[in-house]
Amino acid sequence: MSKIMAVNAGSSSLKYQLLDMPSANVLCSGVIERIGLEDSIFNIEINGEKHKDILDIENHEKAVNLVLEALTKYNVVKSLDEIDGVGHRCVHGGEKFASSVVLDDEVSKTMEELSDLAPLHNPANLIGYHAFKKALANVGHVAVFDTAFHQTMEADTFVYPIPYEFYKEYGVRKYGFHGTSHLYVSERCIDLLGNPSSSKIITCHLGNGASLAAIKNGKSINTSMGLTPLAGVMMGTRSGDIDPAIITFLMDKTGKTAYEITDILNKESGMLGVSGISSDARDIEDGYNAGDERAKLTVEIYINRIVDTIGSYFVKLGGLDAIVFTAGLGENSISFREMICEKLTDALGVKLDKERNNVRGKETLISADDSKVKVYLIPTNEELVIAQDTMKLLNLK
Repeated sequence: MSKIMAVNAGSSSLKYQLLDMPSANVLCSGVIERIGLEDSIFNIEINGEKHKDILDIENHEKAVNLVLEALTKYNVVKSLDEIDGVGHRCVHGGEKFASSVVLDDEVSKTMEELSDLAPLHNPANLIGYHAFKKALANVGHVAVFDTAFHQTMEADTFVYPIPYEFYKEYGVRKYGFHGTSHLYVSERCIDLLGNPSSSKIITCHLGNGASLAAIKNGKSINTSMGLTPLAGVMMGTRSGDIDPAIITFLMDKTGKTAYEITDILNKESGMLGVSGISSDARDIEDGYNAGDERAKLTVEIYINRIVDTIGSYFVKLGGLDAIVFTAGLGENSISFREMICEKLTDALGVKLDKERNNVRGKETLISADDSKVKVYLIPTNEELVIAQDTMKLLNLK
């Protein structure tokens, strides 16, 4: 048995789980928010019991130390020596990393070099790594990349139709994200299908950030996000795909810089931008049910973007065995799943069973028996993938 810490460090947050492997028993989990700001929020959950503290946490190093202190304080472990490895969610591995790797100084340096491709994420991931490395100096660390799963895409899918030298010189291409989630739920789906020798699956990771993936025989052949997580379908605050000329058009009209417009596309667009209500799908759904016209338009755009992507992936896969819904909205919105599947009924023969679909956050088949495509709700578990890869790469048992 091994105890593995799965870590997801953001610019001002730190999510974590301590798992007992290979049983995958979660010994504790939590998140620290507002790191570097006043009134930081420290959360930890142990055996269903939640503890919350408001205190000043000036940096990630202090946040990590507070997590480790809490493990002994609440008797999760008797000693920090019981921790056998730390796995880190890392957003961008470029073309360099097609799988998880042991995280050392060389890998850390490469991740720094790739920070131009993920300026909001890679530096934060590295901050978390360095903080844990300092606190747990004798423990091995592993980097698990969001982009790795999608490295099986072919060049005719990932190369953009712009001057080729931009790809060769600057690495401008489609990379895709949420790879750990797409990997986990697609593998679970293949298990649920009875482990067939071939499979054609579309996974829908629908949260505040959202992406879809076309997965053939367990390998990603296309995904909706691109060079950055801004591309693809409409999201909570991100626009998804738009005409790129909109950026320069708005620069001329508003006097804003390209960086300012891009910031708007990342933080003020999507559901929030169209609805004017919220970036949270639950608020949009409430507005939709109340008859708010902009909430209605927001839902219609969102559903259409997802359905359009599923349709194109159906063609690329040459058929479809299953659709999987996962992540916050995908796992919990009964009505959004129903609206998406209704749009697919005539063309793809997708039929939802309303009684089966009346569920949240539980792994289950939600399609009708006579549906031509099976539809599953599968809660994602990225932390488990991180822990599994950490065990394997550190040769733990």
